[in-house]
Parts: sequence; structure tokens; C-alpha cells
Amino acid sequence: MELVVDRLSKQYKNKIAVDRVSLRLQPGVYGLLGANGAGKTTLMRMICGILKPTSGTVSFDHKDVTTEEYRAELGYLPQDFGYYPEFTGQDFLLYMAALKGLSKPYAKRKVKELLELVALQDVAKKKIKTYSGGMKQRLGVAQVLLNEPKLLVLDEPTAGLDPKERVRFRNLIAELGKENIVLLSTHIVSDIEHIADKVLLMKDGQLIYQGKWEEQNGDLEEFYLKQFGEESRNE
Repeated sequence: MELVVDRLSKQYKNKIAVDRVSLRLQPGVYGLLGANGAGKTTLMRMICGILKPTSGTVSFDHKDVTTEEYRAELGYLPQDFGYYPEFTGQDFLLYMAALKGLSKPYAKRKVKELLELVALQDVAKKKIKTYSGGMKQRLGVAQVLLNEPKLLVLDEPTAGLDPKERVRFRNLIAELGKENIVLLSTHIVSDIEHIADKVLLMKDGQLIYQGKWEEQNGDLEEFYLKQFGEESRNE
């Protein structure tokens, strides 16, 4: 199983948002770290096929990003995913399963399984508008997993979560990374340190570092602040 990103670029008039990024990702958790405006979301949207690149290619196990076969393997959680506040968590997942074309018997089984996986089984029949931020994010992950994707792309999934929810969410992501490729975007250094198998550091549209951070024998936060300075402190 492999995601291959080859010399991917995106240019808007006179601004290059992503500049010739190349990656080869196998199962595990990859932390994409960078300040706002570094190009993280643009890169992720191209990997998800939402945004067409100016140049370069994206493929998953030799399936091109533009194909249905690629999309069938993909689960994408944007920073603000859409949900229906009047729905219960369970009804929302059943509705999303129907939209994805899953059969009713399978959907019922899968929804029950996923609610337990994300620890929402006790509030499954409560309306989403009563959920905390962390509960909504976990519901978002559950709906991404309905079609059992092998490639998970999560954009700032821990933003706004309290420390307890953040730990719970990190544990969930670490578990998912055992058998899937998980690309996790954030500007929160501690999230990356705790769960990422590899760090991808992005600045001005380019990858300035990729690899296992422990091999560097340095402080990731210190390195990050040196690269981004005050712009990262002010976020």
C-alpha cells in the first residue's frame, strides 16, 4: 500500500502555494506541520482530488487521484466538516452511509462498530448540537471510516479541543495508523510528537523536512520555532 505524490505544484497567478512536493507514504501516521499559509491545506486538497494541481501527479497503489478507484480508498476530514445539528449521532452516520451507497444491514452493523471505536456509543441517540467539539470531531472520523478507506487525510483535527479530548483523539489516530496511511495536518507540535511515525515540515509551499524526528536528536518545537518564528507563536 503506497501513496505517491510526484512533483506536485499549485500556482495562483503570481503565488506558488505548493512547490514541487514529492512524497512516498506507506501505512503509518504522517504529521504535516507548518504555520498558517505554509500550503498544508492546498496540498491535502490536491491529494484528495478536490483541487486540480498545476503540475505533478498523485496516485494510490497505481490508481490516479482522478479515478473512482482512488476515491473509494480515500477518507477526508476537512477542518470544518458539515453535520446536521438536529440529527442524532447515530442517524447522521446512517444518513451518510446511505449517501455512500452502503446497504442497510451493513450500515447498521458498521455504524454500531464505529460509534464504539470513537467512544460515542453512550451518546449515539443524542442530538449533535449537544456534542462537545471533541465529540463532533470523533463523529467526523467515524463518518470518514464508513467505507473503510485505506488513505485518511485529516486537516487540523485537534484544533480547539481541550487537553483530555486531544489525548483521546490522538490515541484513536495512532490506532488507525497501524493498518492505514494517515496524513494529519496541524500546527500543534505536541500532537505530531506524540503520534506521528514521520514528520513532514512545510514552509512557503515546500517540504523542508521529512523523516523520523527522533533520528535528529533535537527538539521538534525548537526547530519549528526557528523556522517559523513569531508567526507560529501567534497562532
